[in-house]
Amino acid sequence: MRQDGFLIMLPGPTNVPDRVLRAMCKPLIGHRGPEFRELHERIVENARYAFQTEADVFVLTCSGTGGVACALENVLQPGDEVVVPVMGVFSERMAETARRRGAKVVEVPVAWGSAPIREQVEPFMHEDVKALCLVYNETSTGVIARELPALAELAKEHGALVVVDAVSVLGGDVLPVDKWGIDICITGSQKCLACPPGLALVSVSEEAWRAIEANQHRPFYFDLVRAREFLRERRETPFTPAIPLFYALDEALAMLREEGLEKRIERHARCARAFYAAVEAMGLRAFPEPRWRSQTVIAVEVPEGVDSRALRSAMKERYGVLIGGGMGKLRERIVRIGCMGIISAREVLITVGALEDCLRDLGFPVEAGAGSEAAKRELGLL
Repeated sequence: MRQDGFLIMLPGPTNVPDRVLRAMCKPLIGHRGPEFRELHERIVENARYAFQTEADVFVLTCSGTGGVACALENVLQPGDEVVVPVMGVFSERMAETARRRGAKVVEVPVAWGSAPIREQVEPFMHEDVKALCLVYNETSTGVIARELPALAELAKEHGALVVVDAVSVLGGDVLPVDKWGIDICITGSQKCLACPPGLALVSVSEEAWRAIEANQHRPFYFDLVRAREFLRERRETPFTPAIPLFYALDEALAMLREEGLEKRIERHARCARAFYAAVEAMGLRAFPEPRWRSQTVIAVEVPEGVDSRALRSAMKERYGVLIGGGMGKLRERIVRIGCMGIISAREVLITVGALEDCLRDLGFPVEAGAGSEAAKRELGLL
């Protein structure tokens, strides 16, 4: 899909279906009236399906980072101890958010390109730890924490809450919130849900509610106790929501229900396999270790002698394909391709073809069609 001349293959925002964009053009309604209550109730119910939870789910008018801040500021009080495995920019941000809340943050260092395992985290856990805070899909490195179920189990053994940043992965990979014992899970509208940016979704377990209710330092705007009162008693939000974005999210979640969560996850997995096969066929290297490779963010090392900014610029100017650069210490070392939302064979093959041609033009030897053929095989087109 092209929007304003570009195929958006960034690690967020992503391409948005026309059906979702059209929904934003509906007439505005009052957010204290029956029309909004009906809309809000439907969104929450379908969001529970996406999260695979029976818990409360809140839709916040903010970014995914705002959703993470909301979660931590409601759960944590100054002096609380939290454990945060740090493996990239967004896990660094999660640690810093908790630190600014006044929490005692214990960082578990994890090599960028890898993900935490139980044995790494276990020495840092004890009965005084309030929460284990984890980025499930580290957008900056293209890594997914496949041991999340084991890490959540470890946290429960020590009586700690489990807070998960799933901004770039929910709806694109396996994440049964209730089954895995996740107390607070956060995602964003603009990633695998294929919706415009501007909304965060947060699920809250009963165990998390006990910690939130006991917190005398909850934020004003993001007070989840107040949000719960409005949700349960009035089916509204405490403050003015971004109504056009709510229309869009309503339509995006309806499309998710129509496709089916399992089918959507498998579609993401198939397209990711095609990307990784193409990368290898072109003589490139994926940045993460194989066992930790994300199926929603494809991080690729830029070959020696190729300027990452020149590569991204060429793909944009020549083919209208937008891909992301690296972040933090990986800024010039990798490029990142979003494999999320309405991703399909078409988007994969256009992106791979553009990457092949631009690499060759920049002096990297790529056999014509090698990446595309490898991708087609994974997609079942050959």
